[in-house]
Amino acid sequence: MRPHSILVLDQSDRRGPFYYQVFVGLRDAVSAHGHAPTTIYTESLDLNRFGGEAYQEGFRRFLETKYRDRPIGVVVAVGAAALELVLRWRPQLWPDTPIVFALVEENDFKRLRPPAYATGGIVALKFKDAVSVARAVVPDLKTVAIVGAEWERQVLFRNWKDQAAAGIPGLDIIEIIGRPMPEVIERVAALPDHSAIIYTGLYSDGKGNYYPPSDALAFVAAKANRPIVIAAETFLEPGGIGGFALVPSLIGADAAQRALRILDGEAPENLPPSVIDAVKPIFNWRQMQRWNVSEASLPQGSEIRFQEPTFLEKYRWPAVAFTAALLLQTMLIAFLLHERYMRREAEVEARNRLSQLAHSNRQATAGELSSSIAHELNQPLGSILTNAETAELILGSPTPDLQEVREIISDIKRDDLRASEVIRRMRSLLKRAPFEKKEIDLNQTMREAFDFLKLQASTRNVAIYLQTSPQTLLVEGDPVQLQQVILNLVVNSMDAMARMPYGRTIIGRTEVNGGASAVISICDSGPGIPQDRLNEIFDPFFTTKEQGMGIGLSIARTIVLAHSGQIWAENQSGGGAVFHLSLPLAA
Repeated sequence: MRPHSILVLDQSDRRGPFYYQVFVGLRDAVSAHGHAPTTIYTESLDLNRFGGEAYQEGFRRFLETKYRDRPIGVVVAVGAAALELVLRWRPQLWPDTPIVFALVEENDFKRLRPPAYATGGIVALKFKDAVSVARAVVPDLKTVAIVGAEWERQVLFRNWKDQAAAGIPGLDIIEIIGRPMPEVIERVAALPDHSAIIYTGLYSDGKGNYYPPSDALAFVAAKANRPIVIAAETFLEPGGIGGFALVPSLIGADAAQRALRILDGEAPENLPPSVIDAVKPIFNWRQMQRWNVSEASLPQGSEIRFQEPTFLEKYRWPAVAFTAALLLQTMLIAFLLHERYMRREAEVEARNRLSQLAHSNRQATAGELSSSIAHELNQPLGSILTNAETAELILGSPTPDLQEVREIISDIKRDDLRASEVIRRMRSLLKRAPFEKKEIDLNQTMREAFDFLKLQASTRNVAIYLQTSPQTLLVEGDPVQLQQVILNLVVNSMDAMARMPYGRTIIGRTEVNGGASAVISICDSGPGIPQDRLNEIFDPFFTTKEQGMGIGLSIARTIVLAHSGQIWAENQSGGGAVFHLSLPLAA
């Protein structure tokens, strides 16, 4: 069983557009293979910029060291130069590993004569095809200028050298081959009329600066005074008008299919090398417009890229239909504006009604708590009176103790603040104010509500506890209405435990839920909520109390929803009910 791993060695730099698209085609084909996961390793030999025996031997040692502990199932060589080195290195590095080659031109295939353990796709690029495209884009073609690197460095196009030298009847052929970039730009800018450029690829400016052939084409296209015929798909965007172009993704996909079949158990001998259909007539619509080339003059089956739709394709409606659509749109906008106005009015009315209903509910709650509030207020007032009478007696003595008087005055101030706090809470509960959101600390809101309820809880023989989050819980909300929700839930829990002889307990908690919301929980030790009523308790006018109106929990839900929150109830496994409300934390 071969290891499901592929080592890809390409002769150039994989970061270049063409070789990168070869890899993309290979990778996508491997990813689509559902039989077994396959590991892909990649290495760029970069032979366009580096060469010589010393470099090649150093790279071989590098591969030997790097992949010593990595079993390779198939080696894929991209390009004839890569295939030549792989065949030479195989006995030392991968003695039993099949080889798949890609991007190998016909003449190179015949020269290398790969053995039976090597299979792959052969590409066929013909000079006459490039010339036929040049004739199609320049009807009265008289001159062809071939622009590229030295023939010896052009792995895919070196066989064009002899064909160009042999000449083509009726055409003058100019070779701008292996020349410095400034000279190339100067010459392509001064070509005669009825000319076309055939671009095969430049790799340097002749001064030691190297760049991808597509980047070089962009420099050439910026100055060229004639259309540029290309033979690679990746030359289309930088400025080529098009041609019979190699599609690199198809080359990579073919190599992947052969490699996967070998990894799945087929012998490479049963997959003979063949010429693959990776050359397609592809053209650049923008350049066609620039050089006034019609689609009818192109080879049959041509694909046109970057084509912009015509005016009629963009706007197919006749004028009458357009006007009708405009009128309909105007009516729709007017309707939507009216609908928006009515919705806003309804929202304002709903908020006002909610505020009125909430205020009435707070008044009812205050009425229920009035005896406890009166008792809580009488305590500091009685203490103030007692302290005042005591101070009066001390001051009436011949030698009054002023220090004791100061202490009495301090007690009076403390009790006065206590009474003021009770009154402040009562006013806050009873005041009628519009719904107004602001940033508040939910922990502080809980503390104030529970402080307000302590005496009521004591009067009703209920033990209440508060466990707040150690974090500051900042939310956007109306403090009065949120406090009303808490009061409603706690009072509701007290009412639920009214018939219990003992063990009446309420626990309030605040906590953070996942960093996005704050959660308040009110737990009681009461009888719980009937399971079939859990979904009804927040409905308006639903109540289990003899004197209840059934609006407390409904108002609580309405307030929470107005704060973009959620409220729900559930029974505890150990008995009692728990109410939760969740509010989004302030940003």
